[in-house]
Amino acid sequence: MKGKFIVIEGLDGSGASTQVAMLSEYLASKGYKVLVTKEPTNNLVGGLIRGQLTHEWKSNPECLQLLFAADRSHHLEKEIIPALEKGFIVISDRYMYSSLAFGSIDCDIEWLKSINSKFLKPDVSVILNVPPEVSVERIGRSRAGFELFEDKTKLEKVRAAFDKLSKEYKDVIVIDGTLPVNKVSMAIVREVQKVLS
Repeated sequence: MKGKFIVIEGLDGSGASTQVAMLSEYLASKGYKVLVTKEPTNNLVGGLIRGQLTHEWKSNPECLQLLFAADRSHHLEKEIIPALEKGFIVISDRYMYSSLAFGSIDCDIEWLKSINSKFLKPDVSVILNVPPEVSVERIGRSRAGFELFEDKTKLEKVRAAFDKLSKEYKDVIVIDGTLPVNKVSMAIVREVQKVLS
């Protein structure tokens, strides 16, 4: 495929959405065609997932993870792969490693890897590393309520899982998300430039 696939991941409140926007702006200013997207998506399956995350309805953890996989499959087919084929740089705010890290709180990690094993691997995945207390403090400042995975104990487990994944997968880069926003942005740009060159 002509394009490149870049993913930014991390705990909620890690600054991923801010960095996705900054990276998109930077690449567009350099003349690249950029598509910004996110998971869960805004399509039908993504809506079901959001309903669970905001406590509107409940199912077992395996059902939730299968919904994430279904949403990802649809996302790839309808949005990511067509854009990559047209030469776009696709930047996704979350992708597969979020499913593995967050999902591993309640589900077997090997099962999670198996249901995600056929999906396209990113050219680079950046994990923004922030302590759970920073994450919780930032979430508290930016919105009214907390979602399904947003308590300190769960976030400690998710952070440990991200750390483990970063050692296991070659496309994963870890960047300190507590640095000033522009320094985080510059560090991400350096990693992305390696992929583009």
